[in-house]
Amino acid sequence: MRRSLFHLSALVIALLTALAFSVAPASAREAAAPPPLDSVPVTGTAADGSTFTGTVVPTAFTSQDRRLLLDGALSGTMRDASGATTGTVADAPVSLPVSLPSATCPILHLTLGPLDLDLLGLTVHLDRVVLDITAISGPGNLLGNLLCAIAGILDGTGDAAALPALVAQLNGLLGLGR
Repeated sequence: MRRSLFHLSALVIALLTALAFSVAPASAREAAAPPPLDSVPVTGTAADGSTFTGTVVPTAFTSQDRRLLLDGALSGTMRDASGATTGTVADAPVSLPVSLPSATCPILHLTLGPLDLDLLGLTVHLDRVVLDITAISGPGNLLGNLLCAIAGILDGTGDAAALPALVAQLNGLLGLGR
């Protein structure tokens, strides 16, 4: 009786410990989630060399004539070619077109030239080989989405802090993280 009570207590403690550790990663993932879209950087250059640098704080997404638009408040500074401030704007209402990312992204382009080998009397000839690997992003394309996100970061267009998490997710998907 005493022994079975001990085993039951040990089992309950083990289950509670396992439950605590299984809940912790989910809360850690929530804490590491990227912040919501607070502001979008906006830059531009005029024909006379003057530049505009600012941000748009999004308020809503709308559509007009089957085009996606971002409504928000624009703030920024206009500078002439010498760098002197020529004007400022604060919280001006704007409606800007949103360009959606490409549905595909190139991952690898490999070209191997012709190859001739003589292996102890066996001749092997390989003509030119071209290998193109393209990731297709979109709903249900988990591997394509991950590879496009990683390629975007490596091209300098993404958040480099997200790279380790994306690579870990890719390794888990491919079964390499074990």
